Amino acid sequence: MQRISVVGTSGSGKTTLARQISQRLAIPHIELDYLHWEPNWVEVPNDVMRDRVSQSLAGDRWVVDGNYSIVRDIIWPRADTVVWLDYSWPVVMRRILWRTLSRVVTQQEVCNGNYETWQKSFLSRDSILLWAIQTYGKNRQKYQALLQESDCTHLNFIRLTSPAVTKDWLLSL
Repeated sequence: MQRISVVGTSGSGKTTLARQISQRLAIPHIELDYLHWEPNWVEVPNDVMRDRVSQSLAGDRWVVDGNYSIVRDIIWPRADTVVWLDYSWPVVMRRILWRTLSRVVTQQEVCNGNYETWQKSFLSRDSILLWAIQTYGKNRQKYQALLQESDCTHLNFIRLTSPAVTKDWLLSL
């Protein structure tokens, strides 16, 4: 494992796991949210995002986390491993609710000077909680289908189905 893509629905723990992999394997960690979001939650244009990702993946060793389909065709052909956090609905919802509440209360920066707020997190159509609810089932179907495609046969595919399984796998690295 030299070039790893960590995927999973919002709130599953992609960034946390990618950081842990980065530390255990001593390889750079690339967080796609930092490449996608500018201050004030402004999304970069797709061509800028694609350029940023291409430049970030120039090295021979990395772990990248995120589900941005606009750059999957850049990441997956270069990756040798895809780690899919495929956790149950209750686990994901508990994690994303706890993470969101914690970020709102502590004013922990998400990325590039962006913060989650009560309004954005709980009362907005842009709510990460609403996003997770809307995309949970779609993401599970998407990754099951994607990993059956012929252009993914070079990938070592690791499906982790619970935090306990993930912990054991991480310790085995």
